[in-house]
Amino acid sequence: MYSVIPYRAAYAQSVSQLFHDAIHAIDEAQYSLADKSAWSAKPRSAYHWHKRMTRSKAWLVIDTRAVHDGLPLCCGFINIEMGFHSRGYIDSLYVHPEYQGKGVAKILYQALELWSREQGYKELSVDASRLSKPLFLAYGFNVNHRSYQEKLGQVIMGYLMSKSLG
Repeated sequence: MYSVIPYRAAYAQSVSQLFHDAIHAIDEAQYSLADKSAWSAKPRSAYHWHKRMTRSKAWLVIDTRAVHDGLPLCCGFINIEMGFHSRGYIDSLYVHPEYQGKGVAKILYQALELWSREQGYKELSVDASRLSKPLFLAYGFNVNHRSYQEKLGQVIMGYLMSKSLG
C-alpha cells in the first residue's frame, strides 16, 4: 500500500540511491550511457540529498508493505522550490525503477499540485526529461522550449514546461 509522507531525514540515503537507480534504468534510446553517467556518476551523499530536500517542500511515496533499513521503502519523491525567484519550480520527480508505471508519479504530482494551490502559487514550472514530458503534458503543462543542462561535460536535453494554476 502506498502512502504520501513529507520528506524525513531518515530517508536521505534512500532518496540518493533511488535517484541514481532511476537514472541508470532509463533506456539508452532516451538518454545515452554517457548522459546517464554524467547525470549521476554515483549516488550522492545522504547529506547532499538531505540539504536539497529540506531547502524545498518535498514528499515521498512509501510502500508500507516493503521495508528497507527498518523503514517502509521509499518508491518515489518529488520536491518544489519555495524561494522568491524559483517559487513553484519542480526540482525533482523520480520513481524507483520497480515502481515505475504503477501510479507513483501521479500520486506525487497530485500532492504537490494540491499543496501549491493551497499556498496560492499561480504557476508551476519544471525542466522535464524526455521521460517525464508526457506526464507533465497529461497534467496540463505546456512546453515553453527545449532546455539544456551541462553535467560533467555532457549536454543533457530536456524541456522547460509550465502550467498556470489560476
